[in-house]
Amino acid sequence: MKPSLSGGVWPHNRETGLSNFSVPTRPRNPGFARFSRKFLKRCAITANREEFTMKRVFYFLVANLAIVLVLSVTLSLLGVQPYLKEGGLDLGSLMVVSLIFGFGGAFISLALSKWTAKRFTGAVVITNPANEAEIWLLNTVRTQAQRVGIGMPEVAIFDSAEVNAFATGMTKNRSLVAVSSGLISAMTRDEAEGVLAHEISHITNGDMVTLTLIQGVLNTFVIFLSRVIGYVVDKAVFNTKRGTGPAFFITRIIAEIMLGILASIVVMSFSRKREFRADAGAATLAGREKMIAALEKLQLTQRATVMPAQLAAFAISGNPADGLKKLFATHPSLEERIAALRGS
Repeated sequence: MKPSLSGGVWPHNRETGLSNFSVPTRPRNPGFARFSRKFLKRCAITANREEFTMKRVFYFLVANLAIVLVLSVTLSLLGVQPYLKEGGLDLGSLMVVSLIFGFGGAFISLALSKWTAKRFTGAVVITNPANEAEIWLLNTVRTQAQRVGIGMPEVAIFDSAEVNAFATGMTKNRSLVAVSSGLISAMTRDEAEGVLAHEISHITNGDMVTLTLIQGVLNTFVIFLSRVIGYVVDKAVFNTKRGTGPAFFITRIIAEIMLGILASIVVMSFSRKREFRADAGAATLAGREKMIAALEKLQLTQRATVMPAQLAAFAISGNPADGLKKLFATHPSLEERIAALRGS
């Protein structure tokens, strides 16, 4: 059996330089001491998760408030008039508002993607490698980046038992590749090399920008059509004579939800297709057998992902899905991906 990427030893704490596991002295009551350690560890994990969840919610709200503020100022500076007027619905103004919020929101999110990824996952960028595993990660990413002709991405590690990794960034030359501590301890170097090549392929293929463009187009149509539908229902069905009534706002919200679901199906369909492309790119970059070995290891360790929704599409694997849930899956099944590689 090949040793794990970390050499079979859990990495030392980057801040304290101490091992994450201490060796206890022999207790007088082994059973009680074992229960105490498990209980205290469980309490600490629960507390850390709750604190991390609150931080994630906070950063999510801050990012979205910043987006709304920037786009609102943009509308004001451009002199865009309100789309609801006494004479009816101004489709021209509505289209401009839809375009600004649809594409603006998508591209601001992309511009903030590295910042939000680090905050949402707690990823720590490796600047001064602290151990052999970190040195290997940096060297491997550097070699792969040079081979495909992109700038050296930032390389980070985030603390999670989940075996996963992701890539993000606004451009090919300003990107981030992050791996979980669970991946470091579970995978061999050959398997990890396949995972890193997969993430580098996402960057090389420009998947982040392409997905942002698709999301921008769909956002625009959702915003535009939901308001048109709300206005028509308000006037034609509820016969509102002056201005708009409650039916406009209620119908608009319902239409946004329904259209948003349809838009998600389109986005996820593209997301699944680009996973096959990234796998094929990884097979070329690192070797087909290494990529297959990585996916097979993921089969053995697969669990429900806790990756934030903003990053799930760019992770190495997603949540397993069947039936109608497949329509909303960011990734094809691991079985399909392995079969595609073996058939290539």
